[in-house]
Amino acid sequence: MSRALISVWDKAGVVDLARRLAALGFEILSTGGTARTIADAGLAVREVSEVTGFPEILEGRVKTLHPAVHGGLLARRDDPAHMMTLADHGITPIDVLVSNLYPFSEVVADAEVSDEVAIEHIDIGGPAMVRAAAKNHAGVIVLVDPTDYDAVLAEIESVGAGAVSAETRRRLAAKAFGHVAAYDSLVAQYLRVDDHEFPHRLAIGGELLHNVRYGENPHQRAAVYKLLAPGPVVGVGSWHVHDDREMSYNNYLDATAAWGCAQDFAGQTVVIVKHTLPCGVGASDDQVEAYHRALAGDPVSAFGGICAVNRVVTSAMVGAIGKHRFDIVIAPGYEDAALASLLKRKNLRVITVRNVAPVGGLEYRSIPGGLLAQEPDSVDLDTSAWHCVTTRRPSAEELETLAFAWRAVKWVKSNAIVMAQPGMIAGVGAGQPNRVESVRIAAKVAGERASGCVLASDAFFPFPDGVEAAADAGVVAIVQPGGSVRDAETTAVAEARGMTMMLVGRRHFRH
Repeated sequence: MSRALISVWDKAGVVDLARRLAALGFEILSTGGTARTIADAGLAVREVSEVTGFPEILEGRVKTLHPAVHGGLLARRDDPAHMMTLADHGITPIDVLVSNLYPFSEVVADAEVSDEVAIEHIDIGGPAMVRAAAKNHAGVIVLVDPTDYDAVLAEIESVGAGAVSAETRRRLAAKAFGHVAAYDSLVAQYLRVDDHEFPHRLAIGGELLHNVRYGENPHQRAAVYKLLAPGPVVGVGSWHVHDDREMSYNNYLDATAAWGCAQDFAGQTVVIVKHTLPCGVGASDDQVEAYHRALAGDPVSAFGGICAVNRVVTSAMVGAIGKHRFDIVIAPGYEDAALASLLKRKNLRVITVRNVAPVGGLEYRSIPGGLLAQEPDSVDLDTSAWHCVTTRRPSAEELETLAFAWRAVKWVKSNAIVMAQPGMIAGVGAGQPNRVESVRIAAKVAGERASGCVLASDAFFPFPDGVEAAADAGVVAIVQPGGSVRDAETTAVAEARGMTMMLVGRRHFRH
């Protein structure tokens, strides 16, 4: 007789699974609540403790850690010595293992969970069984995901458990080890004392959200994952794409940049992003005005862009959008009529961010064969700590606009330049190999609006030519980190041109 051991926390589909296995002649072994669920459905089931001859102890901490279980899972079916050992000890092979683990991720999603409760939800027996079955997948079918039940059962029903293909067994084993690895990575993150430490062995777990339309280019396949981490689900895992409209790799990159920038502003702000760069940022107590300010930043580049709003989107703003083409609108919520109107638009993807809490911990970026890790960049907006190095000091309005520009420039690719008017970006220069060219591009985008603008630079001016170009465009005040060996020359130009120069002492490179 074939034997299946079913011990799951997530009991979705488990009764039908047990019924179909029993119909195929499998003896069903189980534990605790799973055994009760199966028995309550009128199916024959044996408790594991009956097979091991040892009761569950330590309030269930020990129940499957026994040779009768692990011998049945690990014995090589093609090794006579292994099979003789099982016979000598009265151990029956286990042909199918169905197991998923204690819900550690759900438990630690509660930021207030106690250590005692969290640690009690660290599964020990489950991962040990899953690893054993996956190691011996040539002889054992291991199922950790209820979505695999139907397909695998159909194969067993068609060819018998022993003839299930090697490809299926290996695929299931890989999923099983990934399941345990992701689980262990979450436990490791929970137990880390400092969320910003750089551990010697980096444990990162991810869960597939779904495949995406394509990668950076249509010939590249791509997928999006959420990172597993203690605490409530934040970031992309909390996004809801309405109507399940398909997103691409670039859609996710651009929407992330737009939402991150919008979220960085405390007041009501609308951000328009194109190719991860904010081409428009508008702030106002009136959402329609904030939108118009954002669009005015660069209406040409805004076409086909991503629009992020850090407040509930109103019907009035949707009306203001009119026929303007956006690929994505992302916000923490929508008025009912606004959402209904947006969803009628062809090729527009509408995203609700269900948890607007910032993503903590380290940031990661992949490089060939490795990962880079860093703490997130943060904006220091204590303008009282800024140092004015020119005779001309900023007015109160100019200082507020400089702070606005300094916050926005963080989201622009280096060499980054932002020209701003009160409550809006007027021009952006980004990603150039020299800073003066970024100033010229920002001035060109701003056009006549550059006159009277303030300017933020993400890093110091290595030569005075950038400040000269800003002055020629009509910029009246600059905020920059300082720290160049030519700071005195740069300041002298600002002084001679009647400008304000503020030094912050920190930079905002975004490569």
